[in-house]
Amino acid sequence: MVTATKPINIGENREQTVDNYQDSLQGDMLVKIPEAFQTVLDDNPHLYQYIMQLPLSEIGMPEYYPELTRKMGDNKKPNLVYPVHRKGVFIHILFNQNLDRNHYIPIEPIRNIDVKAKMQMLETKLLDLGPNIKKIDIDGDKEKQYLELVDQVLINTEEPKGKTPMKKQRSMGFPGSNKRISKLRVSKNEIEALRYLFIRDKVGLGILDPLIVDPYIEDISCSGTGNVFVEHKIFKSLKSTVSFSNFDELDTFVLWLSERVKKPVTYKVPIVDASLPDGSRINIVFGSEVSKRGSNFSIRKFNEVPLSIFEILESGSLNYEMLAYLSLVIGNGMNVFVSGETASGKTTLLNAVTTFIPPLAKIITIEDTPELQVPHKNWLREVVQTNKTEGDSAGVTIFDLLKAALRQRPDEIMVGEIRGREGNVAFQAMQTGHSVMATFHAASVEKLIQRITGDPILVPKNYVDNLNVVILTGQVKLPSGKLGRRVTGISEIVSYDSSSGSFSFIDSFKWNQETDIFEFTGYMTSYILENKVAPKLGIPSHQKQHIYREMERRARILAKLHKEKGMTGFYDVLDILNKAQKEGLF
Repeated sequence: MVTATKPINIGENREQTVDNYQDSLQGDMLVKIPEAFQTVLDDNPHLYQYIMQLPLSEIGMPEYYPELTRKMGDNKKPNLVYPVHRKGVFIHILFNQNLDRNHYIPIEPIRNIDVKAKMQMLETKLLDLGPNIKKIDIDGDKEKQYLELVDQVLINTEEPKGKTPMKKQRSMGFPGSNKRISKLRVSKNEIEALRYLFIRDKVGLGILDPLIVDPYIEDISCSGTGNVFVEHKIFKSLKSTVSFSNFDELDTFVLWLSERVKKPVTYKVPIVDASLPDGSRINIVFGSEVSKRGSNFSIRKFNEVPLSIFEILESGSLNYEMLAYLSLVIGNGMNVFVSGETASGKTTLLNAVTTFIPPLAKIITIEDTPELQVPHKNWLREVVQTNKTEGDSAGVTIFDLLKAALRQRPDEIMVGEIRGREGNVAFQAMQTGHSVMATFHAASVEKLIQRITGDPILVPKNYVDNLNVVILTGQVKLPSGKLGRRVTGISEIVSYDSSSGSFSFIDSFKWNQETDIFEFTGYMTSYILENKVAPKLGIPSHQKQHIYREMERRARILAKLHKEKGMTGFYDVLDILNKAQKEGLF
């Protein structure tokens, strides 16, 4: 059976009823519930029932937080509950005494309420409405429209009789029709459960929906039968209680999921990449013939609002000097690649530094799966189109879109990820004076050059120095022993020596793993700042080292905006930097 909220047994395997747990509570456990949490429990009976089914005498009362902070990740034995972006849905993060991954437990309004049969009855009632159903506006708020539809066929058996005429409530008719349809009689809790379940399964992604609407989840991974794992922004890798017990159930769900994202999988086309309605990226592999543990899928969550440069700085990934350097480089049209291994934060960083692109610039983004979020008004978003069917393949590739972009006179071209022959076109664009930014999969500058000049990208070696700056990102082990994301280095590609076949590059910034400190190794030796950026700012060649004063000035401005003005939000940072750029201050 596919489950989303299996009971969690702490220590010995056992189950207890609500009454047994209440009887076993020590002293005034319930009295100790903070008032704010008590109010939430009063408003959400399913959450109260869930809490009462926990072995509170062993694990303690969970703490309730309306919002989470990064510091909470330092807690080695987390036991807390927080709400997500779906009414009535909560998440319980619970430590694992076996020192394995901690638990991630979705708590839904359908908990302890058997509405399966009534859900079928609800759908039958809606079918009975037939042509009288109001047409759904596909561009409108689907959730609101669906809930209005559901409310037409439900009646609350607990509603006071004097509040609304019961005769009017029990059935409904329609103009021009003699047919009267009786409403489905359910309790207040059942109404909430049915409304939630209808939206979860008709608009959302079924049992995955609580994970999808959780703003703190970065990745969702199903590796076959068993539990689904999540990567949490604060509590890192967690084991969720969403699980699939056998191949048939998993295959059925994966087929449904692929239909939902409009990229159906089959035995002949078992692998698909697609985007969810919210922009999240999903990869699906179907069938045990391809994957021996059964069908699998992974979802890379999409953030509605990108992380700002200051939010990334707060996580320790870079410092003010590096941001000032990047503002000079990106703001003056240098070609920049953000390079690193999988899940190193490449796209997140690329999104954040778009705030340094001049506000009046025309930007074209080219991606196979939409992930880049550019705040500029003059932004063209191009996405690969793959019309792949059994025995046929067609569509528009990144290569096609990049060639077309060169005819559209952009100030900046951004490529989601360069992997193939489109890289050759990107370097031709640099050669003709277009500014290009992209992400790339390589852990060092040497490996990046090897991949760029090798098959299938095949960029001519004498083109490579058109790429000015490489930002290296990585998921690394910090001095504290924890994992974290860091910009491990910023390098400048200087030149290519055709006689020796070698490239020269300078490390402008390097991350020291022992101290977790960034070193400005390019101070007074930066080729890009002195020879590319300084002339654009009107600094004479004999005074080119004044560029470092400008960098220091910008670092102070950024620190003041962040520390004194308290700016962190992406659009707040964007607005103030846009104003500063227009006034020539930044």
